[in-house]
Amino acid sequence: MEVDLLLEALILFRRNKVKEASEICSNILNKNPLDQAAWSLKLCCLTEEMYVDELENDESSVAETFLDDSVIAPNARPGTSFSRPVTTGNGPSQAVRPRSSSGRPLSGVVRADINTRPGTMEQTLRTSRTARTARAASSQSARFVRLGTASMVAQSDGPFVNLARLNVDKYAKEPGLSRLLFEYVFYTEGDMKLAHQIATVATKNANYSDWYWKNQLGKCYYRLGMYQDALKQFQSSLHNQRMVETYAFLAKVYCRIDQPLMAIEQYKCGLQNFRNDVTLQIGLARVYEQLGDMNKSIEVYKSVLREEANNIEAIACIATNYFYCGQPEVALQYYRRILQTGVNNAEIFMNLGLCCFFCQQFDLAMFCIQRAQTIANEDVLAEIWYNTGIVMMSTGDVTMASRCFRLAIASDPDHAESFCNLAVLLMREGKVDQSKALLLSSIQKGPHLFEPHFNYALLTYKEGQFNECRSHVLKALELFPQHVYSKKLYEIVQKMYTSV
Repeated sequence: MEVDLLLEALILFRRNKVKEASEICSNILNKNPLDQAAWSLKLCCLTEEMYVDELENDESSVAETFLDDSVIAPNARPGTSFSRPVTTGNGPSQAVRPRSSSGRPLSGVVRADINTRPGTMEQTLRTSRTARTARAASSQSARFVRLGTASMVAQSDGPFVNLARLNVDKYAKEPGLSRLLFEYVFYTEGDMKLAHQIATVATKNANYSDWYWKNQLGKCYYRLGMYQDALKQFQSSLHNQRMVETYAFLAKVYCRIDQPLMAIEQYKCGLQNFRNDVTLQIGLARVYEQLGDMNKSIEVYKSVLREEANNIEAIACIATNYFYCGQPEVALQYYRRILQTGVNNAEIFMNLGLCCFFCQQFDLAMFCIQRAQTIANEDVLAEIWYNTGIVMMSTGDVTMASRCFRLAIASDPDHAESFCNLAVLLMREGKVDQSKALLLSSIQKGPHLFEPHFNYALLTYKEGQFNECRSHVLKALELFPQHVYSKKLYEIVQKMYTSV
């Protein structure tokens, strides 16, 4: 008994065997090019291969960050803008919990939208020249175009759909086919203009009452940088039907135009209609975290775990917060939970090793650290060696710590923290000139760090260079106003200036 080829392709597609299903559809279309069912399934296969969740796909480049005229308040008050997060009050001190280059406390997970720091053009351009990829200096829209053209190269006979000869009005009028065609053009081809045309015609045919097409129009406007038009489409979609996706996209647009308080309001409105929804709660927790309100963020993440006990992001963020709050034994339980869910990478073993070390379980700590070093890739190798150096310093093995920091610098020449710690070790050995050079390199490579400024100020104070000492201690206080030792050093230097 022969199985129908289309049925076999559908079964393979349901089992997530997309390539095999696509090949069967191609064979069917070679025999009958007018088979609409096979054509539609082939569109689904090509879309699935290139599909990216739009809610997670939020990465800003230099052009979008610094040439953006949609931001409402460029000089906002702290706590009302992502460019000026809250630096005091809730959460561990900056001396305990380090901050990223964006000025926010280190998160439990790595996200695309928290890597840039608005307002530091020089640092961003330097990053694009020294990073392993030139992504920071490329336009976001251009990246999506290149992403779409990759699928054409993979096919020997050219693109599956000839967009230049596509009759948009004809296909957009068919309800079932129009959605498949839109998603193919939007995700696979990356042609926002044509996708917008399809969504516009389909919206008219639906008498402007279909929430789905209004959401797709909002996505197109968002990709094109027309954020106000995107807001109108998503708000209009809510009038037709309330959906979790719509609330999430509304909040995403508000975050993009730097209105986090409006984004929080949208998430809360969505949670009133969809109680305890995980997608909305995760988005709300991320906004709180980016604003520096760690207590509210952790509360929301705990609420996420009540609904979805195996949510990796919530577990990792809660574990990170417990670790920096001085409870490594509690953080260890959360990281073990992540390991039990199947995550097996260098980061989780390094975190387990640090938790074990601070729980006085030195033998387990060294085993986890060695495991992390074994499976680490180039992206995280510098962090692995840096953390290993911290552990070696804590045990008193200064020589091994120095070697670890040098290995971290060899893995990543822009690792500012390793430069700073290595400079401190050289300072203890009396190598003042080398220490000063490393501290200056650390300041240049990590302008968000207060430690190299304070260390350099302390070194210049001992050498009697009070002008340099004063300028650097002021910079350290600007980055970390609550740093006690910087305050004391500034008071000493200021007394010298007032007494002259």
